[in-house]
Amino acid sequence: MDFITQLPLSNSFDSILVIVDRFLKMAVFIQPISSISSLDLAHLFIKNIFSKHGLPSSIVSDRGSLFVSSFWTNLCQQLRISRDLSTAYHPETDGQTERVNQILEQYLWMYVSYHQYDWNTWLPLAEFSYNNSDHSSTKQSPFFTVYGRDRHFDSVHITQDTPAGKLSTKIQSVQQDVKRELEAAINRFKRYADKSRASPPVFNPGDMVWLSSKNIKSTRPTKKLSERWLGPFPILKKVSSHAYHLNGNPSTQSSIFPFWNQSRHQQSQIGIKSLLLQLSLKKKRNGKSLKYWI
Repeated sequence: MDFITQLPLSNSFDSILVIVDRFLKMAVFIQPISSISSLDLAHLFIKNIFSKHGLPSSIVSDRGSLFVSSFWTNLCQQLRISRDLSTAYHPETDGQTERVNQILEQYLWMYVSYHQYDWNTWLPLAEFSYNNSDHSSTKQSPFFTVYGRDRHFDSVHITQDTPAGKLSTKIQSVQQDVKRELEAAINRFKRYADKSRASPPVFNPGDMVWLSSKNIKSTRPTKKLSERWLGPFPILKKVSSHAYHLNGNPSTQSSIFPFWNQSRHQQSQIGIKSLLLQLSLKKKRNGKSLKYWI
């Protein structure tokens, strides 16, 4: 159980409560507001979890104020629910929910508007698509694990140019895209979990690479729903075994470069048309070719 917080206000909601069953892998995405009380959290839990699935034997969460409050603590004791709280030195205790959070944020980034005010519109499709996608550990979807079959969303030829027809077409398109992207994301997280790492790839001048947006300030409301990678950019030259000189395109990326941290400008002497970046071992498969992200 975990929260995704500090989201742009969307239909009066500004956070997402993510709950994942550790055995079944089924996920539930709930829309609260960040200022909810522990009593509100209990009501959300009863409405969205207990009414449909019963009481869990234990709940894994971080040490957020809601999860360590006296009310929530006493409630779990009364209901005989064991609380497993992550420690400050081992926050990955609830790693499963953290991974789902990342997948959900990636999905929302794909479909929200530029100003990100409509993210709550896509949550129901996100929940359906996640639970209808095969999980890397069980080799089957959470829906199949629970119900013995996947929830099919068969394609239908819609010819009527009506509001209902347009919405049905949109739902079909989004469901297919999200299912594919979620399966790809789950596979990526599985590969990254492998502790063994290959040697850094070698790039040459002219190769096209993607730039991580991790240290770039964004003009959008929150980076959680913004692009993870920018580009692609061509490599101008290799500076060292782990650093490359990239060429930017001011005609399309001019709004990005001025937002680099000032210390980064000084350290790497970054100009509008070029960047000096450290290599990161991430890559993106594009069709049959591989594009590495740095």
